[in-house]
Amino acid sequence: MEGTGVSSGRQPRSFVRAPDFLTALRLPLSVVFLVVPDLRVRLIVLIVAAASDFVDGIWARRIGGSRLGVVLDPVCDKTFVVLAFVVVLRSGVLGPLELIGVLLRDLVAMLAFAATWALRKPTTLPARAGGKAVTVGQLLTLLAFLAGSDLLRPLAWATAAISVYAIADYTRAARTLRTSRRR
Repeated sequence: MEGTGVSSGRQPRSFVRAPDFLTALRLPLSVVFLVVPDLRVRLIVLIVAAASDFVDGIWARRIGGSRLGVVLDPVCDKTFVVLAFVVVLRSGVLGPLELIGVLLRDLVAMLAFAATWALRKPTTLPARAGGKAVTVGQLLTLLAFLAGSDLLRPLAWATAAISVYAIADYTRAARTLRTSRRR
């Protein structure tokens, strides 16, 4: 089961596993993206961060995830994305409303996490296609920003639209999970 500290074989999960170190790499990368103004460096950082996000997930599924990884992965993902879009905000090429749209799924996920934690009803939902599509949209939006592309604004709005879908999809999945647990 995802996020319970127990693998499908019911063996207790390790606290930390090797993929977690790859996941944690996104934290210093997010700071580099924020503070180093060189576009080439930012492009390399974005590519490495995206690759680490892709590879750590595959690696963790192959060898088994960890209790730390369940929390660390979304924290590192959201930290990188938020700090990267702070750079976009500071540049002035997208307005605050557009940036809220691009980050909407992440903002709602953070609020949902805080609510479930405060209510002491932690729930982990597995990744869903809509959430993955938002991540791709965010990466494409960041690439368009770095390239100075005219596609920046349309990609930002497309990502915002996909975020609305992903939020609805995750909400439906959470309700279904909650209903099935009551039975």
